[in-house]
Amino acid sequence: MSVKALFDLTGKTALITGGSRGLGLQIAEALGEMGARLAITARKSDELAEARQHLESQGYQVDTFVNDLQQFDGIPALVDDVLSRQGTIDILINNAGATWGAKAEDYPDDAWHKVMNLNVSAPFFLKREVAKRVMIPKGQGNIIITASVAAFRAPPPGMTTVAYHASKAAAMHMVRALAAEWGPYGIRVNAICPGFFPSKLASGLLEKLGEQVVQRTPLGRLGGDEDIKGAAVYLASDASRHMTGQALIVDGGAVLL
Repeated sequence: MSVKALFDLTGKTALITGGSRGLGLQIAEALGEMGARLAITARKSDELAEARQHLESQGYQVDTFVNDLQQFDGIPALVDDVLSRQGTIDILINNAGATWGAKAEDYPDDAWHKVMNLNVSAPFFLKREVAKRVMIPKGQGNIIITASVAAFRAPPPGMTTVAYHASKAAAMHMVRALAAEWGPYGIRVNAICPGFFPSKLASGLLEKLGEQVVQRTPLGRLGGDEDIKGAAVYLASDASRHMTGQALIVDGGAVLL
């Protein structure tokens, strides 16, 4: 098989949560360019409509699904809707996430539960549903979770995000556990671990700590609009077919310091 063929996603269906903006939209652009049919989901219908228009203007096939993943009982219906319109799910990208900043000793219960629900519980429930209903019966599948370099290091000075860091570490270990358990079914499970990218999720932190973050990054810059695409295509395609349970860190080298 040629290298180009290894990266080709023609005929594959990719479900991307949090796909209407930020890294999720960047991933959707990348997979669409490589031929995948796109199913993107998010909470806000207006943002989904804008993302759909943007993706279709580039010639990509896309369906949108309004869904709040924190409402766990709606996850089976989301899978129903995707299957009814796309027929299958070959690639699942767990990208939707949340953060909250507060000192650990004052961290609100509601904030803790929100972050853990969206970053750990909802991704697992969606993985479980897709694996049980689609990937295990087919004997193949590809699951990618957007974790973070926060899974591997403590917060930098001034960043009080204990729940976010704990949740991303949990997500990364869930990747390893599921990769080991579902590997015999032909299902691969991996993680992309971004560093700081300008996004709505990180905007407040970057306003406060952006210069410090850049100074602590060997490549001397933040992630840009194209910097997650190659990693996403690699993990989503047969180019990484002998890789599972792994983390692909995309952070300009910040985790080294």
